[in-house]
Amino acid sequence: MGARMQGFGVHTSMWTMAWDREGAEKAVAAAVENRMDFIEIALLNPQAVDAAHSRALLEKHQLRSVCSLGLPEPVWASRNPGGAIGFLRAAIDKTASIGAEALSGVIYGGIGERSGLPPTQTELDNVARVLSTVSRHAGEAGIALGLEPVNRYENHLINTAAQGVEMIEKVGAENLFLHLDTYHMNIEEKGVGNGILDGREHLRYIHLSESDRGTPGEGTCDWDEIFASLAAIGFTGGLAMESFVNMPPEIAHGLCVWRPVAKSHEEVMGKGLPFLRNKAAQYRLI
Repeated sequence: MGARMQGFGVHTSMWTMAWDREGAEKAVAAAVENRMDFIEIALLNPQAVDAAHSRALLEKHQLRSVCSLGLPEPVWASRNPGGAIGFLRAAIDKTASIGAEALSGVIYGGIGERSGLPPTQTELDNVARVLSTVSRHAGEAGIALGLEPVNRYENHLINTAAQGVEMIEKVGAENLFLHLDTYHMNIEEKGVGNGILDGREHLRYIHLSESDRGTPGEGTCDWDEIFASLAAIGFTGGLAMESFVNMPPEIAHGLCVWRPVAKSHEEVMGKGLPFLRNKAAQYRLI
């Protein structure tokens, strides 16, 4: 997946959070207009997605894709491994039907999953069992699986690059990769550069997201440290801009976003995208 997902992508939440026909057509048209190399589809409700429509749309525009999700509460892997396996197998099948190259995100748990305690060995063993099972299914479908550590306020299981690497190496599946996110790293890592170094062996994908989830370049993320570290490890994976402009209530609740983080997607794409592209070019990543 690493070599194929090169270049710049964008999370479809920039334009829509409902991946229905209308949302897909709107997001793909906007991604093409902005010369994106790929899009990241929020596969929040895999069963409802019209895969044939999405595939035809993406093929028509020669746009590559990756899907992402967090597990719904009834099938959190830490406490319902069987349910998580069933949900993820269906999501992997849908990802393959769309023609996407990977399924990534909080595939190990829920956005908003917190027990109030550190993760137990049983919880982590359950997650490892789920990932081990579904990575085999994904491998048969030609799909790579990404593990995205998120901050302590959104999930208590995997918060840092090092924890992500530990889980990936525990599972040992070749198609399992690390997916980092600068917003979460800005909270959790002892320097974003250290997180990128910790993850270097498995890092294939990164969300470029500002400290407030708004317009890149207007927050406190140290973009020179981020891009210099990616250059230092010879990163060749996907660079995906993620800023949340359109969010349904259940996602806003999980992410704790209570106010607009940017005025509009035009502002984010008009200011943030050129900023990130210039930084990536400066550090010879594109």
